[in-house]
Amino acid sequence: MKLRTLSSLEGSKKISNQTVLIRVDYNVPLEEKKGSLTVADDTRLVNSKKTIDWLLENGNKVILLSHLGRPKEAPEAKYSLRPVFNYLKEQNWWPKLSFIDNISQDAKDEISLLRGGEVVILENMRFYIGEKQNTRGHAQWLASFGDVFVNEAFSSCHRAHASTVGIAQILPSYAGFALEEEVNALEKIIKTPARPLVAVVGGAKISDKVEATANLARMADVVLVGGGVANNFIKAQKVEVHKSYLESAVEADDKKKDINYVKTAKKIIEENCWEVYLKDGYIPLQKIVYPVDVWAASDLKSDQAQLINLDRDMHDTDKDKNLMYLDIGPKTIRLFQEIILSAGTVFWNGPMGVFENPSFSMGTGEIARAVAKTSAVTVIGGGDTIDALKNAQLEKQIDFVSTGGSASLEFLAGKVLSGLAVLAP
Repeated sequence: MKLRTLSSLEGSKKISNQTVLIRVDYNVPLEEKKGSLTVADDTRLVNSKKTIDWLLENGNKVILLSHLGRPKEAPEAKYSLRPVFNYLKEQNWWPKLSFIDNISQDAKDEISLLRGGEVVILENMRFYIGEKQNTRGHAQWLASFGDVFVNEAFSSCHRAHASTVGIAQILPSYAGFALEEEVNALEKIIKTPARPLVAVVGGAKISDKVEATANLARMADVVLVGGGVANNFIKAQKVEVHKSYLESAVEADDKKKDINYVKTAKKIIEENCWEVYLKDGYIPLQKIVYPVDVWAASDLKSDQAQLINLDRDMHDTDKDKNLMYLDIGPKTIRLFQEIILSAGTVFWNGPMGVFENPSFSMGTGEIARAVAKTSAVTVIGGGDTIDALKNAQLEKQIDFVSTGGSASLEFLAGKVLSGLAVLAP
């Protein structure tokens, strides 16, 4: 899609000597060290640096807007962005960096005194009621802090909030460098992927991925399904899943109580059953490939993994009725690996199991190694997927790491993201 971008500005059109509001995504994981919170993963901070540096080099003042966590539209200490500010101070990327813990008139007066080359981080945008509601008054107040707006938070573009959409409707607005790269990388998957296109979908919740899975199934050559999402596809084929996690519609959204995700998975399978994927050029596979074996246990924290081969003759006996499927098995790993290694493009979002437990991390780790090893163009998204690659020290072997998570899935599902639509020329 076409966007107004910073990269399109040249010569006299460059933004200079202005106060620029940048919507960044500093919703990063925090960890406690020496009695205080600090940033555990700075990937999203690093992604914003190119845009911020470019604007500072042109004599601009920069105001950074972000959210962190899910506060209840009021200040909560555990969701403060101050630990992020402290981390950035330690990195010394921008020597003239300060923090403002409110968006009052005093804060606006303080910002008016800034000089070119200075950076300010405002406190968590979600501490304010008008943020999620995207009220006109709140957006206008935020917009009054600056002259230009830049969106550098692709991962928040599916949210029509004041700091992603409201400000952009008021000020001259542009996509930052990282956001533009995200859109270009995902558009290539949709429009011009190197074939075969292999989509790998995992994670716990199918509600977050059902539309993207359906759309990926239409455009991909094969979709490999693992993690909790796979349980719905397994159950849809009348294979026993025992006590494995099956997300209910009530858990997904109180307004969608009529949704049955097993039926949804069955529909996705049926809509694509007429197509086959020819593994090695001659071995036919159905287009939606789900596990043929799994590692199971009766507890998420168990260290006693039991291998289960999946087939329609399985029964829910007293012996195994409490089992939960927690990782893909060795046959599935090998099948998935061979398909990934023969791909032209791979998109991966979501782990293959409960990878936080070492007893059920093998599937995710082996898929990560296959994605890193393949000669295909590789794009990954989602926090857990990024964590899995970092745990295996493989993230540098991926062509493009999307910070988008849900936003990237919605984009691939064909949805128009509100935060991008407002940046259209």
